[in-house]
Amino acid sequence: MVSAASLSKDLPMKLEQEKFGAGLMDLDFYLLLIPTATKDLRRMWAFLSVLLLSIAMWFSANLSIQQINGSLTYKYLWSWTINNDFFLEFGHLIDPLTSIMSILITTVGIMVFLSSDNSMSHDQGYLRFLAYMSFSNASMLGLVTSSNLIQISLFWELVGMCSYFLIGFWFTRPVAASACQKAFVTNLLYDFGFLLGILGFSWITGSFEFRDLFQIVNTLIHNNGVNSLFATLCAFFFFVGAVAKSAQFPLHVWLPDAMEGPTPISALIHAATMVAAGIFLVARLLPLFIVIPDIMNLICLVCIITVLLGATLALAQRDIKRSLAYSTMSQLGYIMLALGIGSYRAAFFHLITHAYSKAFLFLVQR
Repeated sequence: MVSAASLSKDLPMKLEQEKFGAGLMDLDFYLLLIPTATKDLRRMWAFLSVLLLSIAMWFSANLSIQQINGSLTYKYLWSWTINNDFFLEFGHLIDPLTSIMSILITTVGIMVFLSSDNSMSHDQGYLRFLAYMSFSNASMLGLVTSSNLIQISLFWELVGMCSYFLIGFWFTRPVAASACQKAFVTNLLYDFGFLLGILGFSWITGSFEFRDLFQIVNTLIHNNGVNSLFATLCAFFFFVGAVAKSAQFPLHVWLPDAMEGPTPISALIHAATMVAAGIFLVARLLPLFIVIPDIMNLICLVCIITVLLGATLALAQRDIKRSLAYSTMSQLGYIMLALGIGSYRAAFFHLITHAYSKAFLFLVQR
């Protein structure tokens, strides 16, 4: 027989179970309404991202108009003094190169955001996707407006980190996880060469500022005030970092595997972020490279091989995204080759046309 005491103990438990069951039914009802509300909330964050990038685009256009009028803007915001002989200045440098890159980054970024609203809004990681994209655009804008080697190295690494996050967005897929690690490790290893180049030229000139670096190196080389072999070696280290970022031969191995990310991410990487960072570095340091003929010859040689190899490999691919990746490699070789022969305007004309066309190719084939 069941005692009255045991019934009195079981009764509260049964009441709690009934309440829990009723709560689950209510939760099931509300869960039917959540996807629509969540999607609207996600789109609200996408709208905020597009709005902020549009403001940046407006500033970029305004700066370009000022550059047409012939005004160069350099402003340092604050300095970090280590001792009386060594200090760092942080600020921004706005010139025609910065204006071109800023407009390119912001316009392609807005196109990718608008396209991803339909193609990625259903993904559970959509807010993470927006955060990665915004962080990547901000890192690139910081890179192109840097006024010295220390700033550009900081944003250089942030761009590499953002590419790691973007390529490995679907990190639960083993292929995507392997691809993002491959891209990150390849670039990080050869970024050490970029660091050696910074240390070498800072030791030669005693400055990290671009405006001082070009003038001092030019004077020292023409007056035989520096060992030409050492200067060439330091410039070579700079070029190694750019080769890895822009997927030039023989450090192009990460680019085809980078297609494992979502298609909007592929459009961003191939048009306005990681691969464009290497082009920008060579263009920014072009006054330094021009006075070292051996480096210019090396740039031309590497880029000729890259152009031929990339075009040949693109013809042999059956996957359209991998074919576009090798096509990007070949076109970047053309751009770098133009810089190698000193044709600054031709290089950036081709960079702009390639960036927009390749972004559209990725965005319309999703």
